[in-house]
Amino acid sequence: MADNKNPEINSDVVRRAAALLDELGLSELEYGSGGWHVKVAKGRAPAVTAAPLTGEGGTAPTESDQHDYAGHPGVVTAPMVGIVYTTADPDTPPLVRVGDQVTEGQPVLLIEAMKVFNRIKAPRAGKVTRILVSSGTPVEYGEPLLIIE
Repeated sequence: MADNKNPEINSDVVRRAAALLDELGLSELEYGSGGWHVKVAKGRAPAVTAAPLTGEGGTAPTESDQHDYAGHPGVVTAPMVGIVYTTADPDTPPLVRVGDQVTEGQPVLLIEAMKVFNRIKAPRAGKVTRILVSSGTPVEYGEPLLIIE
């Protein structure tokens, strides 16, 4: 039996986590139970689109953008872990762009989870003022995706 400082590694849990990384297109996954946890990570998955969406000033979204907007009253957050997409398919324009007016219930993004595309709908009507994610990138539950004011 392993002690608390050097717990025995459950290789089955690590293998399952690594398989989930590939299946969901994630770069890292953390799982725990009781007093232990395991974190499995690999290199970043490449973006699906050639150019990332841009936020204010034409700059690509950054990690600090998500932290700055996490408490914003108009933030739309990821309801699940998966890969975010801004278009229904590569040949169509984005569902929304910065400056677009949206109505409540209008699809604004897609998140692929477990090979199912889930529509992320606007929780209220307003203007999209900031897009905080790039198409084809992994997102985690609760991560800020965009701002509707």
